[in-house]
Amino acid sequence: MSVQEQIKEYIASQPAPKRSDMQALHQRILQVGPKCKLWFLDGKNSENKVVSNPNIGYGLQTITYADGKSREFYQIGLSANTTGISVYILGIDDKTYLANTYGKKLGKASVTGYCIKFKALKVVNIDILEAAIRDGFAAHKK
Repeated sequence: MSVQEQIKEYIASQPAPKRSDMQALHQRILQVGPKCKLWFLDGKNSENKVVSNPNIGYGLQTITYADGKSREFYQIGLSANTTGISVYILGIDDKTYLANTYGKKLGKASVTGYCIKFKALKVVNIDILEAAIRDGFAAHKK
C-alpha cells in the first residue's frame, strides 16, 4: 500500500467530524508544502506493538543525534488523538517559540514545545495554525 493510500485509509477510519477536520488539515498542509515528502507512521515499533498514535508526516529534515548518527524524519506531523487532533511542528530549536508566537492567537488549543493540540478545527484560528505550519517548513530552509 502506498503512503498516499495509507493516509487516505487512516483519515477515513476517523469518526466524523474528526475525519472531515483531518481531511481539511491534510489538504491545507499540502497547499502550504505542495512538493513535500509524505510519510505515514502506523504507531507500531519493530515488534509490531502500538507505541504511539499513527502520524501523517510532511516534509523532510535530517536529525543528528549526540552520538553523531543521523536519520531523516518529517517536519510537520498530523495525528488524531483521543480528545481531538495534534499538529506537530518539529525542528524549531526554541521550545517556547510556538506558545509565545501563536498560543494566544490560536484559540482553544494547548501549545507545547512542538505540539498544537485542539478538540476540533472550529475552535482554532486556521490561518494562525497555517502560519505555524509555514514556520515549521521554513525552519529547515534557513
